[in-house]
Amino acid sequence: MVAEMRGVWLATVANRDWPSRPGLSAADQRAELLAHLDRAADTGLNTVIFQVRPTADALWPSPYEPWSQYLTGTQGKHPGWDPLGTAVEEAHARGLELHAWFNPYRIASHTDPAKLVATHPARLHPDWVVTYGGKLFYNPGLPEVRAFVQDAILDAVEKYPVDAVHFDDYFYPYPVAGQTFDDGEAYDTYGGGFPNRAAWRRNNTDLLVRETSARIKAIRPAARFGISPFGVWRNDTTDPLGSQTRALQAYDDLYADTRTWVRKNWIDYIVPQLYWNIGFAAADYAKLLPWWAEVARGTGTQLYAGEALYKAGDPAQPAPWQDPAELSRHLTLAQDHPEVGGHVFFAAKDVAADPVGAMARVVADHYGQPARTLLRD
Repeated sequence: MVAEMRGVWLATVANRDWPSRPGLSAADQRAELLAHLDRAADTGLNTVIFQVRPTADALWPSPYEPWSQYLTGTQGKHPGWDPLGTAVEEAHARGLELHAWFNPYRIASHTDPAKLVATHPARLHPDWVVTYGGKLFYNPGLPEVRAFVQDAILDAVEKYPVDAVHFDDYFYPYPVAGQTFDDGEAYDTYGGGFPNRAAWRRNNTDLLVRETSARIKAIRPAARFGISPFGVWRNDTTDPLGSQTRALQAYDDLYADTRTWVRKNWIDYIVPQLYWNIGFAAADYAKLLPWWAEVARGTGTQLYAGEALYKAGDPAQPAPWQDPAELSRHLTLAQDHPEVGGHVFFAAKDVAADPVGAMARVVADHYGQPARTLLRD
């Protein structure tokens, strides 16, 4: 057996992967979830990264936040079962790790707090909320927000034997042209010790990462903490330490100093979203993967590559994505970089559909031997 990450994201926001639509019966929701777990195991994967807090809500009975609307169609309505509890138990029964995936700051994909359930923390604490880009977000600059987000997450860690806590790429929101993320009052209150607002924002994100990591270890020492950030830290035209890319920069645009998290071992693993083909001019997979391998080298942080399975066969994507072998070539390239401990595929619906056979090609070319899970074997 080989020891590598073979993961898949199972996204629930907007019913992306699961449930197929809101309002299914508890039995149908459960059956769909088990089908995703079965498929992951049958495909030779060993890890499911399950989104359990998509929009400041919960897919388990949480005392902090309402039941997710993506289950029943009505935020706060009990779905009649416990999805996270079931997912952990059934994943483990299949030899799969279950990583609980939380989105820290996104509240809603609209701008109307009145659409949230009356008891929603965002309605009880309107001063925590920033409207930006047609959405509602918690303000990362408020210490009480960071503490609350951690409390909500740690409730799940306390209740369930999750193998890891997982964050995605959303910290401060992606930039929207012509709009300002209005955190001026928080900056005036808490930003005095920083040279500028950008440095203060990066420190806010660092605090969330470091504090969450420490609290996970205190509650469940065996559980890991992993983050899947945007795949570019900084471009080398901005910073000589950056990658040979010409793309959005996590450090400057999302206030996420992802390289530092790895170098200082603040997290157990990182899965940069390397969602571009080999040879893509602005962000070449073949340049980014070695850059991340160099960042991870000599640290205690495991590196896995995030793979854009969803692009394979999409006619809107560049020509390389029409080739079923593109993703397989990514895994072949990674074999030359021992720091790369595996790959995670976005996302579960695309593992199922596999329109051009890209996942089947990965399995045929690379997953001939079973992979043990990284924690429990």
